[in-house]
Amino acid sequence: MNAPPDTLVIGGGLHGLSAALNLARAGRHVTLVERSWLGRHASGATAAGVRTLNRDPAEIPISLESMEMWRRIERIVGGDCGFHADGQLNVAERQGDVAKLERRLAAMRRAGYTHEELIGRDELLRLVPALSPHCAAALVARNDGAADPHKTLTAFRRAAEAAGVAILEGTSVRAVERKGENWVVRTSARDIAVPVIVNAAGAWAGRVAAMVGDDIPLGVKASMMIVTERIAPLLKPVVSVVGRPLSFKQSGQGTLVIGGGLQGSADIDTQRSTVNFRELAKGARAAHDLFPAIGPVRIVRTWAGIEAKTDDLLPVIGASPNAPGVFHAFGYSGHGFQLVPVVGAIVADLVVRGGTNRNIAGLAPERLMNRQEAA
Repeated sequence: MNAPPDTLVIGGGLHGLSAALNLARAGRHVTLVERSWLGRHASGATAAGVRTLNRDPAEIPISLESMEMWRRIERIVGGDCGFHADGQLNVAERQGDVAKLERRLAAMRRAGYTHEELIGRDELLRLVPALSPHCAAALVARNDGAADPHKTLTAFRRAAEAAGVAILEGTSVRAVERKGENWVVRTSARDIAVPVIVNAAGAWAGRVAAMVGDDIPLGVKASMMIVTERIAPLLKPVVSVVGRPLSFKQSGQGTLVIGGGLQGSADIDTQRSTVNFRELAKGARAAHDLFPAIGPVRIVRTWAGIEAKTDDLLPVIGASPNAPGVFHAFGYSGHGFQLVPVVGAIVADLVVRGGTNRNIAGLAPERLMNRQEAA
């Protein structure tokens, strides 16, 4: 517990905590630094969907493994994280939208995946009786669900600290220099010399990557959310819709949580995000169209998070091609929450074993770096 660190994790969101936890359990002496407080940005602003449905093919293998981990999450982190597996549905409102779902399902079957299923109106309305009857069909992943982001942050933090991770909040990274076999990370608190760095800095990860010589283009998202007052039980699955910006669920407290990727604005220098209410109204309208009964329900609060966005909307997970001992885990582009348990295990593989048997070939940092060089 008192040994100097041999691994520094930069970033105190859920992916940083998961990496730190897995590394500590594998015998590493881990320090985690976070410029604000744990879960300050993307991890604290997420809708916490636990989703395999409609994943990019490059993510599906690790997403399916992560879902197995979610089913035993209490054994992994000592808390249930508020996880419930009531399914996720992608709804086709019109018959013309059904063809899109049929093409998706056919592609999944050709690839050998069976976790997605196409259902008709009768089964759809049985699963979600409050849904408007104009909806025609849906693609469903019955084992998907959602969790509570704050319970998840608490569970991962407690598990990491119990494993021996030293967590330094309010500690920003100012520079990284190579000295012999170590990296010297100059922070606002002190200099930390370690042979291994894990870059899980979210929207700021591109800047950290540049400090070690990796030029990885990175944008920013400011996904917005709505939370309503508490109402009587309305639905259990998480609902999205083809061609419209909507992610709709009901929390365990009875509030409705409405998202769908609509964007506000974000300034990563000031760490401030702003809600665009004209854009946000599109999500509210879609929710009302699909669930007419919510018309009188009052909105309690709205927010916009800050997270990284890659050019191809896939995360960067892998070893740096230029900086020995540096590993990247960032850029989840709005769909990283479900991957949290497996990414920590992957990072531990890469650091401790020097590689992983998990399929992350399509997520390597080089793909974006090569694209940048070609441009």
